[in-house]
Amino acid sequence: MSGIPQHRRPRRRTTRVLAVAAGIATVGALAAALPASAGQDGGGATGAKGGKRTVDVQLLSFNDFHGNLQTPAGSSGQVVEKQPDGTEKKIDAGGVEYLATSLRTARKHHPYSVTAAAGDLIGASPLLSGLFHDEPTVEAMNKLDLDVSSVGNHEFDEGAKELARIQNGGCHPKDGCYEKDKHGKDKEFRGADYPYLTANVTDEKTGKPLLDPYWVWEHKGVKVGFIGVTLEGTPDIVSADGIKGLKFHDEVETVNKYAKILDKQGVKSIVTLIHEGGSPASQAYNYDCDSPGAGDGISGPITAIAKGITPEVDAIVTGHTHQAYVCTIPDPSGKPRMVTSASSYGKLYTDTTLTYDRRTKDIVRTSVRSANHVVSRTQPKAADMTRLIGRWDKLAAPIANKPVGYISGDIPGRGAGTPESPLGDLISDAQLAHAKSLDPEADLALMNPGGIRSDLVHKASGSEGDGVVTYGEAFTVQPFSNTVNLVDLTGAQLLTGLRQQVSGPNEASPKILQVSDGFTYTLDMTKSGADRVVAGSVRLNGEPLDPDATYRVALNSFLAGGGDGFAELGKGTKPLVGADDLKALNDYFTANSSAAEPIAPPKADRITVVK
Repeated sequence: MSGIPQHRRPRRRTTRVLAVAAGIATVGALAAALPASAGQDGGGATGAKGGKRTVDVQLLSFNDFHGNLQTPAGSSGQVVEKQPDGTEKKIDAGGVEYLATSLRTARKHHPYSVTAAAGDLIGASPLLSGLFHDEPTVEAMNKLDLDVSSVGNHEFDEGAKELARIQNGGCHPKDGCYEKDKHGKDKEFRGADYPYLTANVTDEKTGKPLLDPYWVWEHKGVKVGFIGVTLEGTPDIVSADGIKGLKFHDEVETVNKYAKILDKQGVKSIVTLIHEGGSPASQAYNYDCDSPGAGDGISGPITAIAKGITPEVDAIVTGHTHQAYVCTIPDPSGKPRMVTSASSYGKLYTDTTLTYDRRTKDIVRTSVRSANHVVSRTQPKAADMTRLIGRWDKLAAPIANKPVGYISGDIPGRGAGTPESPLGDLISDAQLAHAKSLDPEADLALMNPGGIRSDLVHKASGSEGDGVVTYGEAFTVQPFSNTVNLVDLTGAQLLTGLRQQVSGPNEASPKILQVSDGFTYTLDMTKSGADRVVAGSVRLNGEPLDPDATYRVALNSFLAGGGDGFAELGKGTKPLVGADDLKALNDYFTANSSAAEPIAPPKADRITVVK
């Protein structure tokens, strides 16, 4: 299968790598000896006939945008920068108006430039994009000239048919078209100009990839192949209905398979886009990931994957963990290979130089250079993106700006950086309150941390006033439209569920459930696996958990289906389905807050953590 045509639009742009020293990594010692980009072809060694044998291909990349068209609020809109004296500084970053400017500036005076992404461009999006099934984000990606992207797990939030619509266009089957053209007719969504790659996602019946498995970028005889995969564990972290009939395959085996196919087609230069990542040793985007040795500054799933991917692949762009790193991890032959990730929400972009040898048609791996750059909010905004945001904001405003509650201070959620977050406590309490309205016998609520997508910030984001929580802000926190479900679980099942936070598929990267008021326990991180949950410490309203008793537990529909590796929670009986989780949160604000008496940030003291 050949790659799809490069674009439905004319080609564009010339660029040059920005001279930013911080965070630069180089594969091999030869980089310093290479000549700087020069001439129309971007510089390189001279061939026997006087032509340029090598050219520098600029690869710009990012990941996990999640529909953040507007500047992300609070800690979600900041990156950490390591200073020369060793201290760390937080910098406000992100927003598509600034991302577009950054990418367009980076491309200037560079004739060979390609822009790629590693999945989760859509899904779990703020209201401005999520309310319209992420059509605004796809439109923005088209405008900033994204060339290609792998899918991520969140591309499957609304199912395979919706992903096909995102790729190919057409109005939403239920909500229809959102805008009218100048003649008053429905303005049809055009779809993504860039291909979404699904090499390791196949139809169970046909065995064929859901969308194209790879794509080939070609410019003036230079060819670079892109293979796109998502994490094999996608079924564990998305709703089962969204991936029904699909099979997710091993990332390494899939990439190696298509690398051979590309090689047979004469495409020797290959980049893998993979929606899986790692955990860096530092949160600073510009730390040295290769200190003291190559790849020593990163751990997690991507390390083993990178070490297994064939040497035919020249660079690996990653995502999923929302982290920032530029590392060289040895390939199976022992040669260092660039592995990058650009945080999330458009706060960073990665600029990688791939030196292409026209004779071998391959990348000179020893010359690969890469660095992460901040999408600063001090630069000019891209005017076309400002217009795009304004257009969609006008449609969303009547819903987005409606006040739903009041808070007396910041309530950190995703940005808390702790196993238990104040916002996690608040959401759990809201779900328990909703559950009790359905069944007064409800005992407790559990909330998955990945379902909390942002923070609630006290400072006004618009004209609503400080401390006011709008519908749009609440939507950004909980955009999935999960229902609040009630199930019966025994005490023994609850204990097993708690242990699954830190064992099995969650042992390497624990997923600590957020708990409602009155449910407490101790998490001993000095131990390993399931032993981290101290069994005798689990209590409900001060009473020890009884393994033989039955408890009525509120869970969102994702957890009730065993999502995030919580298989035991998926075994609940006597199910009762309530309203969606966002309604539960908004109802809780209505019942428990006012301008005169706002909700105070919860103390986040229900889980005792021993380190």
